[in-house]
Amino acid sequence: MSDNLSRRRYLAGTGAALTIGTLAGCSGGGDGGDGGDGGNVIEDVPSEIDDYLSEARMYDGTMADLTGQDEITIEVGAGDVGFAFAPAAVRIDSSTTVVWEWTGVGGGHNVASVEGSESDFDNGETIAEEGYTFEQSFDNTGIQLYQCTPHKANGMLGAIEVVEA
Repeated sequence: MSDNLSRRRYLAGTGAALTIGTLAGCSGGGDGGDGGDGGNVIEDVPSEIDDYLSEARMYDGTMADLTGQDEITIEVGAGDVGFAFAPAAVRIDSSTTVVWEWTGVGGGHNVASVEGSESDFDNGETIAEEGYTFEQSFDNTGIQLYQCTPHKANGMLGAIEVVEA
C-alpha cells in the first residue's frame, strides 16, 4: 500500500510540475524580453546546470526564462513536502535581483551557494518562517548553483544562469 501511495504522490507531483511548466510557457506572451512576467520555458539547459540538478526535486530538465525582469522570486519550501525551490532552474539577465521567499513548508531552510557557483552567497541561517526573504543581485554572467544545506540529500537544489542583459 505504501508503494501505491508513494507512486500516487510522485505522479501527482509530476503532473503539477508539468502543469505549472506548461502554464508558465503560455503566460510569457513572446520572448520574455518585453519586461512582462517572462515565463518561457528553455529546453536547452546548460549541461553544468542539468548535471547539478539531475536529482533535484521539481526539476524537469527545463528552465524558466525570466530575462527582461529587474527582480524575480524563487519559492523556498516548494512542493508537496517543502523540499524544493520553485522554479528549480532559471535564466536571468545580469543585474537582476533574485528574491528567495520562504513558504513555511518543510521545516527550516537556507539558501547557500555551492562550490562551482560563479558567486558566493548565503542567507546566513536556517529559517522556517513563512514570508522570510533573502535577496541577491547577480551582476556577473555565469552559472550560480545553490542548495538548502539541511535538505540537499532530499534534492533541494537550485540553479541560475545569468546572461548578458
